[in-house]
Amino acid sequence: MTTDEHTILNHYNIATPYPTAWPAEKDESDASDDEQLSKSATKLALRRSKSRYSALERSGSDRRSHIPGTEKTGDGVENLVQKDEADPLGGPESVVRALRQKGLPVEDDQRLSEIIRSEIVHANASTQSLLQGLEFLSRSIDQKSASLKVLVESNFERFVRAKTTIDNVYAEMRNQGADAPPPEPSRIHSRIPSRSSANFRNNSARGPLSPRGVNKPLPSDKKKHALTKDSEYGVQGIKAPLIEVAAKVEEIWGPALGGRDREENLKTAMSFIERNQGIFEVSKSITECISQRNYDNLAREYSRAISYVNDAQDFAKKCVNNRTPVTGTNIYQIVATGRMWANVEDQITDFKRDVWRKLTDSHGKSTGPEASRPAEGHMALINILLELGVEDNPIWFWLLSKYDYLKNKITSNFERSRIEIEILRRRIANMEAPSIQVVSANLKYSAKQLSQAEDIAQDTAAVTELWEVIYGSIKNLLSVQGGIMAEVLDFWAKAQSFTEEKTQKTLPAGIDGQSRKHHRLSSDGVRDLQNGLVELVEILRENIFAFFADPPIEDISLLYSPLPPTTPSTPHSAVFSSFTHQDHRLKFDAANPPPPSPKRGEAWEEFAFWPPYANSLSGVHYLSRLLNLVTVSVTEMAGMRPVASSPTTVESLKMLIAGARERSIRAVCAAWGKDAEMCKALEDWTRSNDRRDLTRMPFYFNAFESAVLAGLQKILYIQDSSASRPVPPGIVSPPPSKLLQMVRTQFVTSLYKVLSGMVENAEKSSSKNNQPQDSRRSGSADGLSRVDKQSIRLLLTLSNLKAIQTNTVPSLISQFESNFSVQLTDESKTVRDVLSQIDARLFQSYTKPIVEKLSSIIHTGITSPTWISRKDRPTEVRPYIYEALLLLVSVHTEVSTTAPALLPPILTHLLEHISTAFLAAFKARTQKQKYPLAALMQATLDVEFVAQTMSQFTTERASELQSQVYLELDKGTDNDARVRLQGELPEMRATLKKLREGTKAEFGCFKKQRPKA
Repeated sequence: MTTDEHTILNHYNIATPYPTAWPAEKDESDASDDEQLSKSATKLALRRSKSRYSALERSGSDRRSHIPGTEKTGDGVENLVQKDEADPLGGPESVVRALRQKGLPVEDDQRLSEIIRSEIVHANASTQSLLQGLEFLSRSIDQKSASLKVLVESNFERFVRAKTTIDNVYAEMRNQGADAPPPEPSRIHSRIPSRSSANFRNNSARGPLSPRGVNKPLPSDKKKHALTKDSEYGVQGIKAPLIEVAAKVEEIWGPALGGRDREENLKTAMSFIERNQGIFEVSKSITECISQRNYDNLAREYSRAISYVNDAQDFAKKCVNNRTPVTGTNIYQIVATGRMWANVEDQITDFKRDVWRKLTDSHGKSTGPEASRPAEGHMALINILLELGVEDNPIWFWLLSKYDYLKNKITSNFERSRIEIEILRRRIANMEAPSIQVVSANLKYSAKQLSQAEDIAQDTAAVTELWEVIYGSIKNLLSVQGGIMAEVLDFWAKAQSFTEEKTQKTLPAGIDGQSRKHHRLSSDGVRDLQNGLVELVEILRENIFAFFADPPIEDISLLYSPLPPTTPSTPHSAVFSSFTHQDHRLKFDAANPPPPSPKRGEAWEEFAFWPPYANSLSGVHYLSRLLNLVTVSVTEMAGMRPVASSPTTVESLKMLIAGARERSIRAVCAAWGKDAEMCKALEDWTRSNDRRDLTRMPFYFNAFESAVLAGLQKILYIQDSSASRPVPPGIVSPPPSKLLQMVRTQFVTSLYKVLSGMVENAEKSSSKNNQPQDSRRSGSADGLSRVDKQSIRLLLTLSNLKAIQTNTVPSLISQFESNFSVQLTDESKTVRDVLSQIDARLFQSYTKPIVEKLSSIIHTGITSPTWISRKDRPTEVRPYIYEALLLLVSVHTEVSTTAPALLPPILTHLLEHISTAFLAAFKARTQKQKYPLAALMQATLDVEFVAQTMSQFTTERASELQSQVYLELDKGTDNDARVRLQGELPEMRATLKKLREGTKAEFGCFKKQRPKA
């Protein structure tokens, strides 16, 4: 093949100089190029003639590749390798022909590189032929390089001018409307520095025709036709008018042109809506069900929505599998179902989120905006979640949230109550101690009420208020009816029902049974629930034990601490909130909180559960109730299977009861001893309604001690039938011997203190200031007299002691022995001895002044010089006898009107002392002088008159003393006087009879009274 033929083949992109058919690939030219050429030809209306090979030629405006021999393949990708050419190594003139001769499908793959072609053509070539081909290829390259070098050197100036012209035209179009820049001196281009392509651009940019001021900003109104990005490359000026014209055209011709299509579309849409109305109603129905809390209908509507979605999905899958297009109403069905499902899914997602929140808040009272609406039960919320289908288990979620709620509630409520109690304790402790009158009034009232089996104990208002706060706080924690303990029991009952799958029988399985997996709790979950219950019990036990065992807290900084952050799993009702301004009792200046309790050495300072200055009656009343609460709660705790199966927890519950009981007994005993000292103020000297010889003191004393003993029995032997199950054996252990000994010792000590107070009241000097206000009045509403005279107080006290010794003390000892199952043999003897000593002491206190006065009267009368009558035969007793007897009459009157039972022992005692006084006086006179007959007769009349007048109260001791008086008189006389006295005896008897008859009115009180019929 000659060089001319090869050039022709490359120019027209044909394989042979003499083709027999039109090449098919020539019909697959670039459509865009043909259109552009066609439009250009039409626009310019060129009628120039064409050669017969014009279709094979390329015009200068053809933007396709200018590499000779390149074509596009069947898939439209241009092949940069020539379709056919001579072998570069000097082999065959047509590589394609050589490949075809080897049987290769050249037409199927025209992208074979020249390397691959050469490798295939010269597969069997020898080394020598390959070296010759390499030499041929080198010469060809040198020839073409020399031709290209000549071409570049001959056309260099033309390239530079063309580049400069193009740059100037582009700059003028880009800077259209801009002010012309100032002229600059031109520089002549030099070809000497470099002829590289990089220097072409740089030099052309600095040539005399290069643009200046390209980067200067142009005014916005001159830029609309500039060839820049800001002006959208020159079309910005006509873009807005074109848009307006398009809008007008659409507005005018749009309805006319698209009316029919719209009509058809509307008819199709209406037909679809009428046939599938449920798809459009289900979303609204779900909204109404959610707002009305109609969960049954909500589940049904949600199932209906899912069925619509499933139908649409099945249809779409069928179309995909069958490769059939989706047209007509089917498109509307898929689109409408998708939109419906998106709306339904959003509503259900929001609803589920709200239900989860309600399920968390279902444990307590809501504090949100929906607090006024009735609360929904957790089962209803669990049901709807299972009906709708959820990933998390709502049963397990509720159980865990309930556990967290109870745990937080126990801790927060206990801390809150502890601080409330301490604030009130500090206020009471910083007050003045109640007066003895206030204490006695409270003891009187409480003893009276408790003795009448009325469950009322009175104390000061502040103490009673604190007792109520303490009881209310413990009840709020431990009550099995309305307390936190009741919530714990309810939680375990429901948890047990879930773990045993009893409740699940009524729960829904959900859509397609997808919620059935949530019905069964795992074994690990059941174990966690059991451990959680044991932990709740331990928290309760630790808090209650700390309340009884620990001293009062010193730190109340929790009042000033910020609120803890709430979490989604913590209900508002369980969160510890600020309470300093919720109760009027707890209001105080934050800058001046209540100071700590002063340390005065009081026993109550070490007990956080004991109000300052509280009496023992209110203490046993409230502590017995508190321990009953603790016992019932512990019984319920120990009755739960997880707790019962934990020996450590059961043992700690036993320690709780034992520790609370021991601390309570210690506090009561301390207050008991203090109150026993105050019992002396119970004596108001008001006569008893039943016995006029007694005051109300024995009744108050008996009622006080009896109430304390009854309360201590309730504390030591805790018994309560309010528990729903019997107390497990061993939970309440018998009281230890040290507690019984403590109560035993305090009981005897309290008796001593009360009796000592009674003696103190009787022996102290009369003072109106010593009596309560109502005791200083002349009378009371019931007409009972009150006494300010010491002698009468002594008599009443003696009478009270007799009653206490006879009735009260034996009754109290019997009650103690019965209540605590112990024998007080030694204590009983000791108490009786003490009572006897006190009785003798008070008896002496009463009779001693009288005895001294009688002795003085008798001694003065007998030793008086005028004692012996001047008459030889005396006919009357001497005046001192009348004086002494009148003193006895006054004593008789006082005793008989105050304490008649004391009359015989008092008068007998006084008569014995009168005889003693006679004997002492006559002995003193005998030592000075002898007794003549007249003296003997006078002495006999005096002694016998007293003896006969007081004959009702004569005792062996008095008779013995009287005999000793006669012996003493006999010693002081001579024999003659004795003989003569015997002769005067009949006359003396008559005189005595006459004297007694004469003084019958004065001394008739000493006569023995006949019993009334």
